[in-house]
This record gives sequence, structure tokens and C-alpha cells, in this order.
Amino acid sequence: MLQNEDPQINLRTVRYYTQIGMLPPLELAGNKRVYTDNHLHVVRAILVLSKSGETLASAQEKLAGLPMEEIVKIGENLRMYQSDQLLRNETHVVSEDVILSVSPRISPVLKEKMIETVTRLLQEEGHI
Repeated sequence: MLQNEDPQINLRTVRYYTQIGMLPPLELAGNKRVYTDNHLHVVRAILVLSKSGETLASAQEKLAGLPMEEIVKIGENLRMYQSDQLLRNETHVVSEDVILSVSPRISPVLKEKMIETVTRLLQEEGHI
């Protein structure tokens, strides 16, 4: 199921996440160990955090102790990082290091303010 959402994820990766404690142990259903919806939510959240630049260690730290509702909310952002979603968004190159991907749902006025603000911040820090 997860490979449909992110082709880079595989069973080996999921087992590694379980081994290092990012995923809870598999649950028993009869005499079989199974992944539950909670496991899927955690993996989605890990993918979002890693795609947003977090290391596995910092992702693990952020997810530790979070209620499942919060983990689900993080995981729901996975669509933002999928290429088909990015293709529907407008892309604005602010500098060679910063590219903004903006949903068409954002108003033109807000979009322009965002671009201006990011540009100003980069100029203040000497990145442009």
C-alpha cells in the first residue's frame, strides 16, 4: 500500500523503522504478526518529515509521544510531496537554493506576499 504513495518505501525500510523503534512492534492477529492502520500513519508521517528535510533521528524525536491524531495530521501532508501534486502547484524560483511550490488555492495576493517575504529574508541573510 505504501509503495503506491511512495515508490521508495519497501518492507526492508519498514522493518528498519520498527527495529530502531520509530514504528511500534507488529500486532498479533491470531498467530500472525500484522501491520495496522496506526503503522501506516506512522510511516506516512516519517515520509513527510524525511521529505521535508528532517533526519530520521529528528523525525523519531518529533513523533515520540505524539498522540495518533497528531501523527495522522502529519502523514496527511504526504500528498504535498508527491510529484503529481507538485505538478499542479505553481512553482516560483526565489533563488538557486529556494523554490516555492504554491497551491492554486492560495490567493494571488497572499502568493505575492509570500514570495516577497521569502525574497526579503534571503536578501537579509545574504543568500541573494
